[in-house]
Amino acid sequence: MEKFKEYIIREYREDDLGWIVDTHASLYNEEYGFDSTFPNYVREPLEKFHGHRRPDREQIWIAEKDGSRVGVIAIAYVDDHTAQLRWFLLQHGERGKGLGNRLMETAVEFSKNAGYGKIILWTVSILDAARHLYDKYGFTIEEKIPHVIWGRDLIEERWDLILDGTEE
Repeated sequence: MEKFKEYIIREYREDDLGWIVDTHASLYNEEYGFDSTFPNYVREPLEKFHGHRRPDREQIWIAEKDGSRVGVIAIAYVDDHTAQLRWFLLQHGERGKGLGNRLMETAVEFSKNAGYGKIILWTVSILDAARHLYDKYGFTIEEKIPHVIWGRDLIEERWDLILDGTEE
């Protein structure tokens, strides 16, 4: 567990899983109009992650303030060279305070220490604040896929961060 200003960043517990799904569902519906199919997009891989997690290669971190969950970020195993950044989210009132940077630093450092050469992530082009942070940390857009998903016309983007100076 790590303290950062008034925040605590800790490894997840099983009782955090429902909060991750519910918070993603409500926030993305409220802010971006994502429909009722979005929660399953979060839930299914999250349950798989929890059931088959490799602790030396994968982790979810929960940010808390005053005992309440306010943010989340995860690193999931893709293959021996590649990690995936997933489920990154901050509650409304916690944005712009440096917490997103601290969560990103936690995930990138973990990935380096776990021996990954690359981190990938999937996002959509309308998530401007997150995209700004990905760019700040050196991720680059490698793929764009326009389609209708979660009740919206969106452009999905795959971003990559090379950690070891090589690409596979």
